[in-house]
Amino acid sequence: MADLSQFIEATSALAINEILAPIRDDEGIALPSKYEVIFFPPSGTRGSGGAGATSNLFSQIMFGNIGRGEQRDISMQCNKIEFPGRNLDTVADTNIYGPTREIVNGFSFAEITANFYQSSNYKEKQFFETWQRLSYDPNTWAMQYYDDYVGKIQIYSLDRGDNRRYGVELVECFPKTIAAQSLDALPSTVAQTCDVTWTYRYWRNLTDERNLPKPLLETIRSVLANQVERTLVKNIPKVALFVKNLPNAFLVKDLW
Repeated sequence: MADLSQFIEATSALAINEILAPIRDDEGIALPSKYEVIFFPPSGTRGSGGAGATSNLFSQIMFGNIGRGEQRDISMQCNKIEFPGRNLDTVADTNIYGPTREIVNGFSFAEITANFYQSSNYKEKQFFETWQRLSYDPNTWAMQYYDDYVGKIQIYSLDRGDNRRYGVELVECFPKTIAAQSLDALPSTVAQTCDVTWTYRYWRNLTDERNLPKPLLETIRSVLANQVERTLVKNIPKVALFVKNLPNAFLVKDLW
């Protein structure tokens, strides 16, 4: 009887180890509290601008409001966020006999909501208000170009060593809704937070979709740009020699 008890105990321990082995080998299970969020706001100026650029309208407005337009602080204040979902749209296939079947005829992406702690100067709320402001002219109420107000967001799940293990990127996104915030006179030690709902065109997996083939039009543009660049570089010596041999009295108008 003792042998049977020892056998059951050993077998149970072995079964438990086999169950836990994949989890241990993969550095444990994912924790919802281990994440990283990076915001890439738009420049507000089509075809120009970037972080710190003088033509970056977003940074200019943020600098005027709170003294700086850095998105790193906003990322650190993100208290809660969601990985986006993806839904395959289907219709019934009626072109067959017998029971129908569902076939995919498209796909859609649901909006996500993120929650942010608020600093005493509400710089987080102002950050998203500025982002929204790029979609319209506050003086004329005219709507602005789409490319002026769309940016992107990267969301990562981290392991216990703070290494990125999974990530997605929201493409062509903007803050659609900044939720109302309650204020009251009652004493409270609860931090003020703000919910922001995001809409986007689509999202992609940064692990297996990062290097997907580019759309045809984008590929053609890249090829043409590279060809023009190579042509210019190749002709630089000829242009330099031409300029060197110009007469001193040569005027710009002589080129026309």
